[in-house]
Amino acid sequence: MKILQINKFYYPVIGGIEKTVQYMAEGIKGKEEVKVLVCQPIGRTKIESINGIEVIKAGSIGTFFSMPVSLSFFFWLRRLSKWADIFHFHLPFPLGVIFALFTPFIFKKKVICTFHSEIIRQSFFLPFYRPFSKKFLKRANRIIVTSPNLLNSTKILKEFEKKCIVIPLGINPDEFELTGEIKERKEKIREIYPGNLILFVGRLSYYKGVQYLLNAMQRIKAHLLIIGEGKLKNYLLKLAFKNLKLRNVTFLGKIPGEEIVAFYHACDIFVLPSIEKTEAFGLVLLEGMACEKPVVSTNLATGVRFVNVHEKTGIVVSPRDSEELAQAINRLLKGPMLREKYGRNGKKRVKGKFTKEIMIKSTLNLYRQVLNS
Repeated sequence: MKILQINKFYYPVIGGIEKTVQYMAEGIKGKEEVKVLVCQPIGRTKIESINGIEVIKAGSIGTFFSMPVSLSFFFWLRRLSKWADIFHFHLPFPLGVIFALFTPFIFKKKVICTFHSEIIRQSFFLPFYRPFSKKFLKRANRIIVTSPNLLNSTKILKEFEKKCIVIPLGINPDEFELTGEIKERKEKIREIYPGNLILFVGRLSYYKGVQYLLNAMQRIKAHLLIIGEGKLKNYLLKLAFKNLKLRNVTFLGKIPGEEIVAFYHACDIFVLPSIEKTEAFGLVLLEGMACEKPVVSTNLATGVRFVNVHEKTGIVVSPRDSEELAQAINRLLKGPMLREKYGRNGKKRVKGKFTKEIMIKSTLNLYRQVLNS
């Protein structure tokens, strides 16, 4: 099979969807032929080999409202339509959807899409985009949905429910094992930040809800480490240190992926306080769970609630509720045996349901079914 993975961006751009596309491409390599077509955030077209994968990054004039603007993408999509047997789109990606509909011979091949989430923040764009989205989903052969929660809560997916199949996202648990080197790093982190330690990892973006976690920290006797960069960083710094006058928070900025593992192991609790459905799954929850940590997340109608099972792998709280968030964290801090129980359950859940091997095997089986149908 010749498979073209299509997304907005690719490594080294950091994000849950970008990581999933990378896992997919690298997992397919060696079993089937695979290429990746994405856009540059800004700049000219580049063709790169990344871990043995040919990645075409179509040139763009920039990114507006989280979407690259690229006419080169249309050229490359038409060109690669002669090569591919299967086009695997990762949505939301309006540019890719619209250009695909203007490349009709794509639909003479096989089209699969993974519906990661709806468009939330750019809702003003939806009246224009929705007819294209419906037409694309109607013409696609199958739709992968990452959780039953997302399928049940997304209106447009209900119209195409017979085409949908749930294939959860996955990670490589081996990357999160406590090796000797990771253990040394963990101990150094604990020396710098003694006492109870809470961890957040993610973009400092509107939908992550970090401001609610900062407000909760006024009522928590622990130190919060925040790993990540984003547009809200200056606002969050001002909120934490000028407005709330917190002394138990440290912003660590961007940290390489291989170094973050030690922070997962060093923390007592991992927290993801997301407030919008833009948080469609929460791969970082899986990463924390793989390190045997209890997690606190919010009750969103997405894969977040599917990943973290309330009172089994962690605690689920209401979005935008700093008081409830503080109560959940304090409950776990006061209960070491409960933390250990949730941590064990979480690691077991990741290995049984959310590995990249399971995700890739299920997706390859779907490819074969579609080609043989």
